[in-house]
Amino acid sequence: MTFNPNFYRLTVLHRQLDDAERREIRRRGADPFRLLRLKTLKLAVKERLAALTLRPSLRPALAR
Repeated sequence: MTFNPNFYRLTVLHRQLDDAERREIRRRGADPFRLLRLKTLKLAVKERLAALTLRPSLRPALAR
């Protein structure tokens, strides 16, 4: 597998979203809508990462 710069950028973004989610959970009076948004973004990033790790012949058109 060749190195894809988007893969590194997405892993960093996923880690940042995970940290933000944890901070929001620990915060007194956590905003449930912010938590939902963070989780949705994190899932979208995770799906993009999964698409990048698939073989090129199986990769969806949007992930190219």
